[in-house]
Amino acid sequence: MFKHILVPTDGSKLSAKTVKQAVKFAKAMGARITGFYATPEYASAYYGDGYILRAPSAKSHAELAQKQARLCLSTIEVEAEVEKVPCEVVHVVSDSPYEAIIDAAKKQKCDLIFMASHGRRGLSGLVLGSETHKVLIHSKIPVLVCR
Repeated sequence: MFKHILVPTDGSKLSAKTVKQAVKFAKAMGARITGFYATPEYASAYYGDGYILRAPSAKSHAELAQKQARLCLSTIEVEAEVEKVPCEVVHVVSDSPYEAIIDAAKKQKCDLIFMASHGRRGLSGLVLGSETHKVLIHSKIPVLVCR
C-alpha cells in the first residue's frame, strides 16, 4: 500500500516515539522511509521588550543547526537500521516547517507523511498553532498522525 514514508522530527520525546512507530509501520508495509528535519533560517538580531540581542554568527548558527539536525536524524537512521528498513535523511533550512515537510514529501515522491502531534486543544492549540495541523490542511499526500 505505502512504499515511501516521510517521517519529520523535531527532536522531542514525542517525535522519538513516533519515529519508532513509523519504522515499525514501514517494516510491516515493506516501505522505505525518509527522515526529515527543518532548521529555522538565520536571524542576525532578536528583538523583545525594547532590547536588541545579538544572535550567534551565521557560521555558528549553521554549525549548531547542523549538529542538531544530525542528532535528530541519527535517531531515525539508527531505528531504521535496527529494523532493517531502508532509510535516507533530509535536512533543510526553512522558517515554515509545514511547507518544508510537504515540499520534501513531494520532492522525495513519498506516498505518506507519518508525524507526531502534541495534541494541543482549545486556546493553546489555536494560539501556538500546530505544524501537524497545517500539514493536514495543506497536504495532498496522506498524513498519518501519531500521539
